[in-house]
Amino acid sequence: MSLLTIETTCDETAAAVIDADGTVRGSAIATQERLHERFTGVVPEIASRAHVERILPVIDAALTQSGMRPSQLTAIAVANTPGLAGSLVVGVVAAKTLAMAWRKPLVSINHLHAHLYACQMSTSHSVYPCIGLIVSGGHTSLYRCEAPLEMSYLGGTIDDAAGEAFDKVAAMLRLGFPGGPAVSRLAASGDPAAYAFPRPMMNDPHFDFSFSGLKTAVRYAIVGPGKQDFDAVVLDDATKANLCASFQAAVVDVLVTKATRAMKRHGLNQLCVGGGVAANPRLREQLSIEQKRKGFRLTIAEHELCTDNAVMGAIAWEKIRRQDFASLDLDIQPGLQRGY
Repeated sequence: MSLLTIETTCDETAAAVIDADGTVRGSAIATQERLHERFTGVVPEIASRAHVERILPVIDAALTQSGMRPSQLTAIAVANTPGLAGSLVVGVVAAKTLAMAWRKPLVSINHLHAHLYACQMSTSHSVYPCIGLIVSGGHTSLYRCEAPLEMSYLGGTIDDAAGEAFDKVAAMLRLGFPGGPAVSRLAASGDPAAYAFPRPMMNDPHFDFSFSGLKTAVRYAIVGPGKQDFDAVVLDDATKANLCASFQAAVVDVLVTKATRAMKRHGLNQLCVGGGVAANPRLREQLSIEQKRKGFRLTIAEHELCTDNAVMGAIAWEKIRRQDFASLDLDIQPGLQRGY
């Protein structure tokens, strides 16, 4: 029993063939980093056009790698929410077309649920029930997770997601795109206490996040309040490293504090962390320190499953077991009410 999964929620075109026991028979990803680099961020129109060009070759690569024929597939699964509208359309149309042509059931995937399911795929023990933290370029959210498909939204970003803030800080420092890895690399040689950046909402009792003000604080540290001319500012490598380290430390402090507080409030002793920013070394290190100090069980998605991929689409097997299939009029849902 094998499943074809398709992922096109943002700027990664991905497909995978996965067995019911989680064995990955084939996986292919086409990245768009070079296409968006000059804009220091993802341009939706460019992303959707690139998906159109790459979707069929990526699906073919995953199938060829798996050695499976379409007739051997159990179902076709696709992420239809949340994400960029144009990007989602390409994946959903491809999945619906293949499901109809190959006469296979169609399964819809929630991209955020799949990010947390990547944690389950990264360990042999059950990660449920748990508090789930999703940290990516578009999302920073906390969930109470009773099971893979049973999740309650606790809170999320009210402005910039953590990954978006990393990208914007990288753009201010001219570090290139994507910004997260660049900031992290430079931060490794910097002093996280060099700048006293704020920890927005860290001590508030709710579980929402805000990183826009922190991003502005970094801007002021670079050019000064009310000034716009970045070109007039020349920073040496040591200063850039200190800015990156201090910014990164502020983001991580907020994430770790809120996630561990959520566990305590909900009486849970397991924390799962997924999404692109879950690959950040400082975040992983600080979570590990808190785990040892407080004694909870921590599962962070494996590095290759943090960024957008189709392997985490294995969550579709949970729906297949319930006979929860989508119809061929499945539509995209770019946004989510209250993050869920």
